[in-house]
Amino acid sequence: MRGESGARGWIWAPLGCLLAAAGLATYGLAADGAVNAAASSITATFMQQHAAVDAPFRKFSGTISYSPARPQDTTATLLVDVDSLDLGDADASAELRKPAWFDSARYPQASFHSSAVKPGAGGHFDVTGTLTIKGRSQVISVAIALQPGAGGNAFDGSFELSRRAFGIGDPTWDSVLDDRVRVRFHLLAAGA
Repeated sequence: MRGESGARGWIWAPLGCLLAAAGLATYGLAADGAVNAAASSITATFMQQHAAVDAPFRKFSGTISYSPARPQDTTATLLVDVDSLDLGDADASAELRKPAWFDSARYPQASFHSSAVKPGAGGHFDVTGTLTIKGRSQVISVAIALQPGAGGNAFDGSFELSRRAFGIGDPTWDSVLDDRVRVRFHLLAAGA
């Protein structure tokens, strides 16, 4: 499948998982309430054969506890359905469900659970928490920018992950698929 457009899709799946988890970290900064998935986005970007590929996650949910008066007490939990990574190709999406990639029969969701929030200046935060993908966990920190609005609080940010650190990917793809995946997110959470 190398060099085919279908191959692009299933390679992105592992990256997407990582991105989804990163998105969970971002959700941790939202106001009390549910994350509005319809008004939010989590996108994984990876390099395949020197070309950037963007793939969004279509299904995720989360709960957040946030107080502007005590942002350091923020807590968040986010769940991302790894099968919802949209690669734009049915064959590629089926491939990413296999054990070498997401192994979604055993690990259907990626998760993020916040453990600490460090407020910064001008609506910026550093959120630390545990990201779990495919049964493997890592502590990550994500820089987030907050923009309050009438429809809720929007949190934007990005981070980079190693797909290999989470056991995602067939080694035969290492020559055409970069290990690093950039996860970008825009998350809208309803106010209390």
